[in-house]
Amino acid sequence: MADPTGFLKVRQRELPLDRPCSLRLLDFREVRAEGPLDEVMLHRQAGRCMDCGVPFCHRACPLGNLIPEWNDLAWRGDWREASERLQATNNFPEFTGRICPALCEGSCVLGISQPPVTIELLEMAVMDRAFREGWVRPEIPERLTGLTVAVVGSGPAGLACAQQLTRAGHTVAVYERADRPGGLLRYGIPDFKLGKHHLDLRFSQMQAEGTRFRTGVEIGRDIAWDDLAERYDALVVAVGSTVPRDLPLPGRALAGIEFAKPFLEQANVVASGRMVAKAISAADKHVVVIGGGDTGSDCVGTSLRQGARSVTSLEIMPRPSDRRPDNQPWPIFPQVFKTSSSHEEGGERLYGVTALEFIGADGRVAAISLADAVRSPSGGFAAVPGTTRRLPADLVLIAMGFVGPEAETITAQLGLELTPRGALARSAGYATSRDGVFVAGDAGRGQSLVVWAIAEGRACAAAVDAYLQGSSELPSPVPATAAPLSL
Repeated sequence: MADPTGFLKVRQRELPLDRPCSLRLLDFREVRAEGPLDEVMLHRQAGRCMDCGVPFCHRACPLGNLIPEWNDLAWRGDWREASERLQATNNFPEFTGRICPALCEGSCVLGISQPPVTIELLEMAVMDRAFREGWVRPEIPERLTGLTVAVVGSGPAGLACAQQLTRAGHTVAVYERADRPGGLLRYGIPDFKLGKHHLDLRFSQMQAEGTRFRTGVEIGRDIAWDDLAERYDALVVAVGSTVPRDLPLPGRALAGIEFAKPFLEQANVVASGRMVAKAISAADKHVVVIGGGDTGSDCVGTSLRQGARSVTSLEIMPRPSDRRPDNQPWPIFPQVFKTSSSHEEGGERLYGVTALEFIGADGRVAAISLADAVRSPSGGFAAVPGTTRRLPADLVLIAMGFVGPEAETITAQLGLELTPRGALARSAGYATSRDGVFVAGDAGRGQSLVVWAIAEGRACAAAVDAYLQGSSELPSPVPATAAPLSL
């Protein structure tokens, strides 16, 4: 436990100041001010973690992070031990400390009567300190098993699974079709939320531990899935959920209507200093983003940095409440109104509206017809009569989530089946109908959070290790069928 009376003495959350919007819009660097955080402020905030008896933050976190323990260590100034305790349950705290929605904070016991503990901030601060001090070192296995595992996909699930299996002594190769490893962490999430140097530090550690990366290789095309399964003692499919949900309205075929995924991927490539031929650009355009989630927010921040004339986000759901709704009592993660760093920077958000038609001029989109939306008796949404209007749109970005993995070659070559929701079918132990083939992350779970992908990667690694050796000492946070308390 940290300061026994800390939550009584320090009743407010404190967060470090971000760089001013006028400055951060000039580049793609992280919005947070660079350099170490104020240790006095961190000490105060860590001290707010109270002796709550039953820390519900453990249950809310898919990884089961030992939050009160490393909060206590941070409060005492034992940063190195705090980083060890943090990495005991989370392979990549520097990622989740920046991009996780902090399910743990929604279940913080202190949050019943006060603002919750700044868990995510402290997680980031602990790991940033660990990297600066050189405490994050390769954990090389004491012995090698002689067994081999192929992990396809280098997103958070694939990386966590590969690191755990490498540390268990297996020889692990990670296959990635992109030119650099990282999956959505590298090409799906903008640098202003997650600087890519954090990825490179972890990849250096993983390579020193023995994990091998094979980039620029698309399994199913360059190497057949069944050939890969024959080469290795086990195969883990961690390709993510990358098929975007479309919006088949009249005018959908007009130029200038794009999915969010390629737009963000290209922007990340350009931000890394490389060129993209005919890249999708928001420069000097009226941009409309359809979808109000994290991906939509990333499109807003990227469009503003590219010099958009205007940016408008459309969300079919009503505007969330500023306070925890009565039907989402603690410890359920509350769906409340939030302002991301991108929304702070500019743009307009329209709630409770539905797009009706894309309107074109000379083959390109020029406007969107939209109307207020209301719940229909069938459970969907319907347009409110008399509320139709037009919104200028030179670039439309569809950010409505993803429906499943790109599974054509997987099902054809491995004989795997899909669930009714489009994910790859698997057992509670992550195993598929094909012997020695496992599925981890969004490919089997469906579109979810980075923290859930890491948890599934760790649990899948334990299942693979047990398959290969008969038993496993690797931790297994969640079964494949588990559902988070927060959903």
